[in-house]
Formats: sequence, C-alpha cells, structure tokens
Amino acid sequence: MFYRPVDGHGLPHNPFNAIVTPRPIGWISTRGADGSDNLAPYSFFNGVAYVPPQVMFASTGAKPDRDGTKDSVANIRETGVFCANIVEYAMKDAMNQTSGTWEATTDEFTLADIQKSECDQINCARVGAAPASLECKVTQIVKIEGAHNVVVFGEVVGVHLRDDCLVDGIFDVLQYNPLTRLGYRDYSVVRDKFSLARPGE
Repeated sequence: MFYRPVDGHGLPHNPFNAIVTPRPIGWISTRGADGSDNLAPYSFFNGVAYVPPQVMFASTGAKPDRDGTKDSVANIRETGVFCANIVEYAMKDAMNQTSGTWEATTDEFTLADIQKSECDQINCARVGAAPASLECKVTQIVKIEGAHNVVVFGEVVGVHLRDDCLVDGIFDVLQYNPLTRLGYRDYSVVRDKFSLARPGE
C-alpha cells in the first residue's frame, strides 16, 4: 500500500499514528501564572541533546478555553518552565486519567490522586513518585505546520531520580518498566533490554 497523506489513507484509522513507535511518554507538569497546576501526557516527546541536556515535546491540539492551544503550552508561555515526568507501567491508569480534556482550572494531580512534589530549580510541581523527573527551562517554542501544532524545547536544569531505579550506579529502566505509546489506543511496556557495542568501542 502507498498513499499520500494529503489524499487520505482510506483506512478506518490513521496508520501514521502507529508507525513511529514505540514512543516515550512525557508526563508534562506545568503551573500557570495564577498558581494552578496541570499535568498531561504527551507521546511526541524525547531527549534531543546531551550537553546541555535538552528535551522536547509537541502539542498537537487545542481546547476551547485555551485560545488555540492546550493547558500545558498556555502555562509554559506564561512561566517559561515545565517538568517532564517519566511514566512507569504501574502509573498507566493515573496517566490515562490525566489525558482527558479537562477544564483549565482542573488540577490533574488531585483528579488522579497523584503525589505532588515541588521542583527544586523551577516554580512547578512534579510527580513525586515518578521514576525520574526533568525540570526544564524553555529555550524555544516553535510553531510548525498544522493549525495547532507546537513544539516546546527545554533545557534540563534539575534531575530527580527515584532511588530504587539506581542499580550499581546505573539508572535501570527494568526497575520501573517504562510505559510507551504505540498508536490508536495501544501502549506497550519495556520489560526486556540488551546491549550493543558500537563499532570500534
């Protein structure tokens, strides 16, 4: 099968959603200028640089009460900071609860009964029990093609690691089993890993 996205795919569901997978999930916490906290998952999320450490996430929709964007981006535009929390398999239901289109005044930490902790370097809440949380200061907000598509880049200025995820000095993903997004309503979990040495190493 071949199709041009501009012509449509003719399938019951968009296959593109399931092609670039698995995708890590950035559970993005933000705080508005009014002090209200927000927490929402984004599967267009990844690390983009080591030095200085940087991450990105993309917001691809809008809410009627947020003037052409979502709560996360609206808050980030006000404050210039966000926290990217890593989602473990055990938190899948809480994460899913925070994915709803809730009113801007809704505190998803409270809604989903999630432990809230304060960040260290930025004025923002974080998921207290997350395997890792990355405190970020925004470096760029880039509008890309599409009505509501925005990419947010942030420099990581603080890193929280849950103690039980550190094994012999290594942050071990098998200690918490990362949740990943596949597409449609499908997810997966990392329960296996292997190592490869690059040529010449």
